[in-house]
Amino acid sequence: MPGSQNGDEFVKSPDRCLSFTISGQWGHFRRVEGNIVKQTYRVIPRTTVAGLVAAMLGIGRDEYYDLFSPASSAVAVEPTTELRTMNMPMNTLSTTGSDIKTVPRRGKVKLGLVDSTKNRQQHNYEVLVEPGYRIDVWLNDDETYTRLREMLEEGKSHYVPSLGLSEHLAEVKYHGEFEPETVSAEETRASSTIPGDNVVPESGTRFRMEKPPAFMEAASGGRRTTAFVPYAYSPDADPLKVRTDDITVNEVDGRGVVFV
Repeated sequence: MPGSQNGDEFVKSPDRCLSFTISGQWGHFRRVEGNIVKQTYRVIPRTTVAGLVAAMLGIGRDEYYDLFSPASSAVAVEPTTELRTMNMPMNTLSTTGSDIKTVPRRGKVKLGLVDSTKNRQQHNYEVLVEPGYRIDVWLNDDETYTRLREMLEEGKSHYVPSLGLSEHLAEVKYHGEFEPETVSAEETRASSTIPGDNVVPESGTRFRMEKPPAFMEAASGGRRTTAFVPYAYSPDADPLKVRTDDITVNEVDGRGVVFV
């Protein structure tokens, strides 16, 4: 493996990676905390990146967790636009089993549809406005890595890319394949999210913290989160000054990034 993750140390240095930007008009990455307003993480979580790449490749919902395990993958995420949000009311219908109608009622081929006669509920969603993220990804599975590179080169995707909710359609721009180079300086700048407590505060530079899910595994009835990773990010999409005591900063296409 080209890198390892031990405790709060992030020292991943893959020998190659694929780089692309995903952007759209809207985005929503639901926070796990319950709230009347359905809040969003500001930065696309690693688990969502895994689901996005799996969808692009046509891999099933619960079939890609091992592919994106800590030992088998490396992902860096860089906000490319100012991270702005607004609250948007949405009318929703329940999709529980009791609220799904099967049509036709007879015959071999049946289709489940939401019962549109039910009363709709209005929820406030906190949504990101015109978000964009540059993603660098390495996969240990050579066959899957090669297939992803070919699909990015050809501008293809098995499922339509989206930023969280399926309604928030997204555009993918491929930048190419790169060979990350480790930055040896004790302090440097990084454009990606910074895991752990490694940011050096500077006057006039804002940064914030989030702790989203990072890794998942298959579980009875679906999936479960196995790890959350706290990270710092710039809401203004500016590079942050960082210490390299517990992390490895890699240079990718002239940018400093940290793989998780």
